[in-house]
Amino acid sequence: MKGILITFEGIDYSGKTTQAKKLKSYLRRKGHKVILLREPGGEKVSESIRKILLSSKNTGMNPLSELLLYMASRAQLVSKIILPALKQGKVVICDRFYDSSLAYQGYGRGIDKKMIESLNRVSVSRFKPDLTILIDIPIQVFTKRMRLNDKKKDRIEKEKIDFYKKVREGYLKIAQKEKKRFRVIEGSGEIGEVWDKIKKAVDYFLREKTI
Repeated sequence: MKGILITFEGIDYSGKTTQAKKLKSYLRRKGHKVILLREPGGEKVSESIRKILLSSKNTGMNPLSELLLYMASRAQLVSKIILPALKQGKVVICDRFYDSSLAYQGYGRGIDKKMIESLNRVSVSRFKPDLTILIDIPIQVFTKRMRLNDKKKDRIEKEKIDFYKKVREGYLKIAQKEKKRFRVIEGSGEIGEVWDKIKKAVDYFLREKTI
């Protein structure tokens, strides 16, 4: 692959979507060809699956059904959008990727982690992100931001605090196992403060990539 895949991870209200957009603008100003995608979604079929997954009407969804729908959405996005873009030498930024499945469905829902890892390998054609930015926030910050946010909550956002505690702990364990790929960014500060940390991490990664 000639391109680079950078993924953003973190629990809801961590600010990753805002930071992913800032990174897209920053890299484009530096002359890179960049596309920004989201999971689930980012492609016509994947966006249809997203509506099913996040609809607050689907409260009775089985955890395994949820996992397989995420995998289906991911497989479609990878084959139709991500792999072609990487072959063209583009920088692909993805707001969530396969680490989310391990964190949310594995650590959060309690589904067998080895099975999730196996499905992940299949859904992404066995390749990994070049760099993963994990924006970590304490549960107290998550709770405060959730209360201040007045937008309608989707099915996942309506989960209990204990669920998010498990997801956060899962993310940190995943990052600990793959220190070379992950950069853990403390996300409790102001947007600009968090962005400065991310920009430094990405700049360092890109310098190392070109050496």
